[in-house]
Amino acid sequence: MAEMFIGGSFTRSDRERRTVISPASGEPLDTVPEATGADVDSAVAAAARAFEPWWSTRASRRGELLHRGARQVLAHRDELARLLTSEHGKTLRESGLEIHRFVITLEHYAGLARDLRGSHVPDLDHNTYGLVLRRPLGVVAAVVAWNFPTLLLANKIAPAIVAGNTVVAKPAPSTPLTTLRIAELLHEGGLPAGVLNIVCGGAQAGEALVRHRDVRKVAFTGTTATGERVAAAAAAGTKRVALELSGSDPFIVCEDADLDAAASAASVGRYFNAGQSCLAVKRVYCVADAFDTFVERLLARVRKLKVGPPTMAGTVLGPLHTEALRDRLVAQVADGLESGGELLAGGGRPQEEDLNGGWYFEPTVIANPAHDCRLATEEVLGPVLPVWAVNGLDEAISRANASPFGLGSSIWTRDLDAATQAAGRLESGYTWINSPQRLYDELPFGGIGASGYGKEHGHEALDEYTESKSVVVRHRTSRAPR
Repeated sequence: MAEMFIGGSFTRSDRERRTVISPASGEPLDTVPEATGADVDSAVAAAARAFEPWWSTRASRRGELLHRGARQVLAHRDELARLLTSEHGKTLRESGLEIHRFVITLEHYAGLARDLRGSHVPDLDHNTYGLVLRRPLGVVAAVVAWNFPTLLLANKIAPAIVAGNTVVAKPAPSTPLTTLRIAELLHEGGLPAGVLNIVCGGAQAGEALVRHRDVRKVAFTGTTATGERVAAAAAAGTKRVALELSGSDPFIVCEDADLDAAASAASVGRYFNAGQSCLAVKRVYCVADAFDTFVERLLARVRKLKVGPPTMAGTVLGPLHTEALRDRLVAQVADGLESGGELLAGGGRPQEEDLNGGWYFEPTVIANPAHDCRLATEEVLGPVLPVWAVNGLDEAISRANASPFGLGSSIWTRDLDAATQAAGRLESGYTWINSPQRLYDELPFGGIGASGYGKEHGHEALDEYTESKSVVVRHRTSRAPR
């Protein structure tokens, strides 16, 4: 039985327990405790005790310890990938990539530790100068979604810890196991007790953490509806809040685009992680003159995608994470087809007998459903891609911006002037031009509108976990007259 990780060790608990289920088989994997308010109090207290000594540690030393912890995680990559696949359902290849990205993000921020600095403002007044200090916030909460449990964790804890904060993290209730093991490995690598604490549980634990009086910031990834509740709960105590929420990223293809490259990017961007990503290609708008050729090349790739058990060699799409997700996807597909969409590939559950126990779904393409159907207006978490023909770039941008979500967007054209102008018009926090969807630790990432606010990645993430403080210094005073 797995336990919560608080104050540098696993805590034995007699709490009510939740069962973690394998998406590939529907069978139980393990149980974890449901944290109560008292457990959250204990974790926050451990983080609060660790804060002063951690903040007092030289920034370069904090970076060194985070780097050592990352190396410890990397040494157990295969073990962690198997654990992540078992509880999430993503393929072993995808799990290995996610663990590798976790390590890269930690090492990136470990390397930025020496860049933590304030600023100097000379000549404010006669004999007076100013300093701007950067101070950590204190105890911060990281509430992480199920679709990329370790990658999303890294995005939050790496800049927070390097900046001198301590963290209480709550993984999604369905994917706690890899997170708990990673916390243990980071501690073994040298991260002091209490710097990173993990509590398990669902809404009760999450609300207790978000409302806790000693938590100074909440970083949350999840649905827009839940994010709005988190923001409201965090208002008590005037906490900082960063929200990375739902997305429905548009992908625009112009008539002069490299259609092979665009089709490849659309296929990877939609079907990676079985389509279960907030930041993913979810709506394709292709200029009519290129539509038939683009769709033909897209389908050639989609039909090669193998659905199967996530541990089997050659599998590209594992199961969806839960039965409820698959049921929602079935309803969204049905709505798109009833609205007039044409089914070009997939559309339902695979028929292989050995897949009956899991929550599998075929890679699906639907052409020209109604623009007000659920595939267009809702977030779609699964391997389904609607594709529309449009009359030109202006219509594509208008359709793209009709969504309340504003996480990512893509445009494919050889006309870089037009692409640059379009990037400025697209209402999203991230735009790719002639590039597959890939996040870079060097660039800030965050949504607008219903996709949230606040930044992860980039040097900007360090600012999100520090306060600026102004100091005025009078460095020379005149003698009083005799």
